[in-house]
This record gives sequence, structure tokens and C-alpha cells, in this order.
Amino acid sequence: MIAQKSLRLIIATVSISALFIATGSWANEKLPKPEKLQVASGLSEKEAVSLLNTAQQYYAFWNSGIEDYAKQALASNFIDLNLPDGRPQGPKGPLIASARFRQAVPDLSITVKSVYLLKDKVISQLLFSGHFTGTFGKSKGEGQVITFSAVDMYTIEHGKITENWHLEDNFTLMQQLGLINNN
Repeated sequence: MIAQKSLRLIIATVSISALFIATGSWANEKLPKPEKLQVASGLSEKEAVSLLNTAQQYYAFWNSGIEDYAKQALASNFIDLNLPDGRPQGPKGPLIASARFRQAVPDLSITVKSVYLLKDKVISQLLFSGHFTGTFGKSKGEGQVITFSAVDMYTIEHGKITENWHLEDNFTLMQQLGLINNN
């Protein structure tokens, strides 16, 4: 029984991946593509493409800092489910966070390691990287390499992200920024 379910998931994943390639849904080179994609059984190809496209718009925002991508992806009633201190709730929160972080790491980019598509959810494993050449608070970068991971889970309704739960490896980030001792 478990083997049959696993086989159906693999077949669904292969079918969806083939669809993206065949339909050109991956043709927009500006939208980051996942290295690994898993699609829950029961999702139609249309639903899977829609979920992934919305998530890719948000990835493109974090990858480039271009606000139009976030505005395309986020619902007007967007909620950050684990809002960091000092960040406003709603769609403006990520815009402010990205702008502030890009002051420290202007060349910030992301790699989308894994994406899992479920009924109305997209779970993503992301890797952020760049160089600390700007300022972060009172700290001035000296070109240090920045690489840290994150996990995001989006709830998507009508092609827009309404909720985001996220967890970043802030300890590693703070070490790389020189704000926490590496010992």
C-alpha cells in the first residue's frame, strides 16, 4: 500500500515536471526554479502550476529585491505568521525587510533547493547567499560570504500568498555578519 502511494507521488511529480517543461511555465528565466519538486497526489496540473508560479514570484522578489514580484505574489490581506520584532504586518513587511537586508548584502540571491506543493500550501527549502559589503545596524561589512538556509510555508488562495510561516538560520547569519562570536 505504501509503495503504491509512493509510486503515485513519483509519477505525479514526473508528470508535473514534464508539464512545466512542455508548457513553458519554466520559460521565464527571471523566476527561480526549484532544484527538487514534489507534488502531492490529488493536485491537478493546473493547480500545481498556479501554486508554483505564485511561489516563484515571491522567490524572484527575494532573489532580486524587485518589489513588483512581491506585489504580484502577496495578497492585500497577507499575514506573516511569525513576524520578527520591528517588522510591520502585511505586504509592506517583506518589502521593508528586503530593503534593509539588501543594505547589508546588496548581492543577495536565493537558490530554491526543494519545493513541496500541497492543496493550498507551498513548502520551500531556500538557501540565501551573497556578500556582506554594506552595513547592518552599526556593523560594516568587509565582503564576508553570507550563506544561510530558510524554510518557508505559504498558504495560497486565488493565486496570492495569504500567509507565510518562515524559519531562517539566524544564528549562522549573525555569525557570518560578525555579530556573534564563532567560538
